[in-house]
Amino acid sequence: MILKLDFASKIPLFMQIRNQIVIAIADGSLKPGDHLPTIRNLAEESGLNMMTISKAYQQLAQEGYLITDRRNGAMVANKETAHAVDDALLDRMRLCISELRLAGMSPEEIRNLCDQLSGE
Repeated sequence: MILKLDFASKIPLFMQIRNQIVIAIADGSLKPGDHLPTIRNLAEESGLNMMTISKAYQQLAQEGYLITDRRNGAMVANKETAHAVDDALLDRMRLCISELRLAGMSPEEIRNLCDQLSGE
């Protein structure tokens, strides 16, 4: 698994890993049942601390994107077990849309951007 980490970013590394895995699941690069690298292997491959990888995997499991167990490691959850849209997610989206409007985008431009991004 190739991760593109920005060590200068204000976004914590575990969250960058989490976000990239969510995007890979959404775009079909990772499919339900696919196994992710072990924490140790991904830490070695990325040069990160194992606790950073573990925190990302725990976050993904808590959100319902991954299923983890000691024998089989981490794998992508089936869509039926993936998390539902919650208020916190909608609040984040509302904030993003508000920021786009403050940056001068019209509602139509925002819709077009959402259509474009959801098609990626």
